[in-house]
Amino acid sequence: MAKDKREHLQLVCTETGDINYFTSRSKLGQKLELMKYSPKLRRRTIHKEKRRK
Repeated sequence: MAKDKREHLQLVCTETGDINYFTSRSKLGQKLELMKYSPKLRRRTIHKEKRRK
């Protein structure tokens, strides 16, 4: 079997700590830090990546 070059991860809100999104990225790339919508705060906040278990 071929090894997967992408890893699956979670995006966690930096202000509330809630896991709001799931995505994947290249294993060779930089860590993700995106502006995404937080439903709890009802505005866009910075979300950082956290590895899935």
